[in-house]
Amino acid sequence: FDSRKNRKTVWNAGLKPNIKENQRNRKKTKRGRKRFFDNELYALRFKCERTFAWEDKFRRVIIQFEYRRELAMGFHLLAFALINFRCFHS
Repeated sequence: FDSRKNRKTVWNAGLKPNIKENQRNRKKTKRGRKRFFDNELYALRFKCERTFAWEDKFRRVIIQFEYRRELAMGFHLLAFALINFRCFHS
């Protein structure tokens, strides 16, 4: 994710790129202005993405078989309940 092209694409979309710098394969520190990075915002984003990843483990939620929106929402709520139960139970 840490590339000039990705940062420019995010910036041109009107957003601030909060991308952690990749330190691999770098022998010296990078010259110039330090890039924007907010640890608190990154941690919040990671929580959201982790929750979506947990939700993706439920196949019925990913592939919407239901034609009625109420049933689809019910399966989403059931998936979230199972995720929360798993976290609180352990």
